[in-house]
Amino acid sequence: MNYFSSNIKLLRAKRQRTQNDVAISLNLKRTTINALENSISQPTVPQLQAFSNFFGIAIDTLINTDLRKLSESQFTDLQNGFDVFIKGSNIRVIATTVNSDNEENIEFVHEKAKAGYTNGFSDAEFMETLPVFQLPFLSKEKKYRAFSISGDSMLPIPAGSVVIGEFILDFNDIVTGHAYIVVTREDGVVFKIAENLIGEKNSVKLSSLNSLYNPFEVHISEIREVWKFVSYVNSEMPEPLTDYDKLMNSITNLHDDVSKLKNNINRS
Repeated sequence: MNYFSSNIKLLRAKRQRTQNDVAISLNLKRTTINALENSISQPTVPQLQAFSNFFGIAIDTLINTDLRKLSESQFTDLQNGFDVFIKGSNIRVIATTVNSDNEENIEFVHEKAKAGYTNGFSDAEFMETLPVFQLPFLSKEKKYRAFSISGDSMLPIPAGSVVIGEFILDFNDIVTGHAYIVVTREDGVVFKIAENLIGEKNSVKLSSLNSLYNPFEVHISEIREVWKFVSYVNSEMPEPLTDYDKLMNSITNLHDDVSKLKNNINRS
């Protein structure tokens, strides 16, 4: 059964918004909102995406789950992103492109496209504007995307590198200590080492390889996409390490080992 009409009506009421408020926010007519809420018309794909982004709830949940049957705590978790944003529900909307052989491309989100990607990551038309390529050594059964990185927060991976990530549907699959490209609502596209705190705090802690940068936490409701790092490409030869660099690396590694030891002691 399709619960879209009753769900958007319920969600609007929970937020104490009028049909006109929602219409203005989604750039639709009030009569369109009314028709959708009363099952007079069926939503288009762009409208489904708009409602999903507006309420922060996955499309298939809006369609297939009767939100009226949720307990208050379940509804709160849903609105906070705990269920949908972690699990991706049954589907997480992801736009993609294919080549002439119907094989999925690796889209390249270059530096100038990053700002647009934060809003257009599920927009097929936006995806078609991105450069694409193929890498024969990557699995054809998985989805990959490439992103340019800037700054020195992930040294020794230098600024200007292109990092390639594998799409992660379920945020519970984030492995502590591994690198990920994370697309967030506020910070855009970031490339960091992750610590999975979903079970404890509904968040993911993101750290840089460069110890000069402080780690920060992102609530899962603020995360739009996660891509597991699989490879990177850079056209420049790396500079040889000086004795000073080696010393600083040793100090950083020692500092990390001490921090991990303290954390283990505190947890025991």
